Amino acid sequence: MTRAEPELPPLREVIAAYELRARKSLGQNFLLDLNLTGRIARAAGPLAGYRVIEIGPGPGGLTRALLAAGAETVIAIEKDTRCIAALGPLSDAYRGRLDVIPGDALTFDVETLGGKPTKIIANLPYNIATPLLIGWLSPRQWPPAWDSLTLMFQKEVAQRIIAEPGGKAYGRLSVITQWRCEAEILFDVPAGAFTPPPKVTSAIVQITPRAAPLAEIDQADLERITMAAFGQRRKMLRRSLSGLDVSAPALIALAGLDPTARAEEIDVAGFCALAKAYAELRETG
Repeated sequence: MTRAEPELPPLREVIAAYELRARKSLGQNFLLDLNLTGRIARAAGPLAGYRVIEIGPGPGGLTRALLAAGAETVIAIEKDTRCIAALGPLSDAYRGRLDVIPGDALTFDVETLGGKPTKIIANLPYNIATPLLIGWLSPRQWPPAWDSLTLMFQKEVAQRIIAEPGGKAYGRLSVITQWRCEAEILFDVPAGAFTPPPKVTSAIVQITPRAAPLAEIDQADLERITMAAFGQRRKMLRRSLSGLDVSAPALIALAGLDPTARAEEIDVAGFCALAKAYAELRETG
């Protein structure tokens, strides 16, 4: 037996009623195309039995799609008090299934929610998208509290997340994401789908956690190595890693890599080997 969907006003009426002019300072671009929000919800896979976390719901276009797609509950994290008020009627219509939490998503800890199956699905504010992703990839324990991430990024950022060695898009974000997860771009979203339209194309990225990371290393070590290597990506490893607090030649040799290689030529496994070697050299002094 399917649930009857409540009658809801058009999103443009909600925007007008609550004077929801998008604020650049909050990275707001509202997605009003219900066909597109429905496609995003479906792209995340079955939602029945899942708790869904949404970041920056705005007037609630994607929120409606997630609830209509069968999410058991949606926890919407919203910083804008205008949008919180606008989501009130939607919460009433889906009584008990939508929980709007006022606050900053950057300080919201998903790990505190408990063990219910969880998916994070969101049209992320562009100005905090990368820090949010890094935070979700950095829990104290792995696998994480979430089963999947279905997220909208600027296409340029999406390409960096999934990039393979050898190209300009490959960098720190690629390595840190792929060390613990598998990622793919599902589809693009044109600028004209938003109000107001941004100056860039966006893309939906699906990120699924690996059962175990590619290597048992400390994330802080991996971040130090990738920051040094990609901070001078045109230089050979023997130069780009020379600023670390260990011998660069010893580090590269212990990792089994070519000292004349450049950062963009090293795959994720190679960076994991560098992070492991870095930890070993620091321990031995």
